[in-house]
Amino acid sequence: MRVVIMTAGSRGDVAPYTGLGAGLAHSGHEVTLVTHGRFEPLAAGCGVRFHPTPVDPHAVSHSERGRSLHASTTGLGKLLRAASMARSAAEEMTDALVQAARGADAVLAAGAVAPLGRAIAEGLSLPSLGLFLQPQHPTREFGAPMLGGRSLGTLGNQLGGLAVTTAVARVFTHAMRRLRTRHGMPLPGAAALRRAHERARWPVLHGFSELVVPRPRDWRPGLEIAGYWWPHDTRALPGELEEFLAAGPAPVFVGLGSATVPDPEHLSGEIVRALRAAGLRGVLQQGWAGLAADADDVITVGDVPHALLFPRMAAVVHHAGAGTTAAALRSGVPTVPVPVQFDAGFWAARLVALGTAPGAVPLRRLTAGALASALRRATGDPAYRHRARALARRLAEEDGVAPVLAALDRLAR
Repeated sequence: MRVVIMTAGSRGDVAPYTGLGAGLAHSGHEVTLVTHGRFEPLAAGCGVRFHPTPVDPHAVSHSERGRSLHASTTGLGKLLRAASMARSAAEEMTDALVQAARGADAVLAAGAVAPLGRAIAEGLSLPSLGLFLQPQHPTREFGAPMLGGRSLGTLGNQLGGLAVTTAVARVFTHAMRRLRTRHGMPLPGAAALRRAHERARWPVLHGFSELVVPRPRDWRPGLEIAGYWWPHDTRALPGELEEFLAAGPAPVFVGLGSATVPDPEHLSGEIVRALRAAGLRGVLQQGWAGLAADADDVITVGDVPHALLFPRMAAVVHHAGAGTTAAALRSGVPTVPVPVQFDAGFWAARLVALGTAPGAVPLRRLTAGALASALRRATGDPAYRHRARALARRLAEEDGVAPVLAALDRLAR
């Protein structure tokens, strides 16, 4: 089949689909990854084609509106601000998504663009399914991940999940209108289309493991957990980083991925002081937060392959995005999550519950003392590493691509 995978967002919203796409291509499918042009290098060498869409998420996150997310202190407040920002971006991406889908046999839509992806597939009379990196459907069993994941009780959890799906659907109001007026697709409104797909049990596969998030018992049929889709990355570690690793004991990785912070210089200083208070060396990843430090016991790096670096760390400090959380679990080392926003609180809580992290240090409460204390526990108590290694071994036995291949076979019938 000629398959298009549509996604949008940060690097962590794109990289897993390079590994999934490589697996589908290896099985004979012709795969095209459709996402922001800045991520084209991620697809190099993985056997998938690339179709760029407009909008630079890095520029958006560093804009005045992007930085305004830090002004919101609640998960709902951040979500509403992000939804407002995403509305114009979705409309800008619509034409490119339609163009990519016109030559396809099936549309596979990531959670970030699912309402638009399945509407395009409907308008072109193509089969489609969802490929989600987070559990987005409402459930009574845990709080809505995009609101931070804090449980509000069974009814509150359900209502919170419904609020998120409603907010996400509204993101695509203008884009749906564009499908009707510019592309001639006779589609109902976003809410009506979503209800129709739910009644038809639109299939969604989730790219994480049931060992990490068990499938909610109240999910409808068609919502399945496939297992992790590991990014395709054949790069080596930079020579300077290899020299640093060889020059002393295993360091701690600290990176916040695509998260931005109000004061990068101050935060970098707090991190270095925490590492030194805990007696540890550090690898700081600059990321979109702009972390940086220059010292004999700390090295600053850019984008490097986590699959090669994380297993060589004493611990991994990260922003608890879905992609970095997956990489940390795969590496088998203890972690210290520093949740910043959206689903990060949910993944951080899962790491603590699994016993691979001693506790979360939310960004707004991060100080040198708080981080040093968490690092001492993560690296000083061998139980965290034992549990992390045991879980990593079990995750290595899973095949997240196989369920997607089976779902494609069902679409083709």
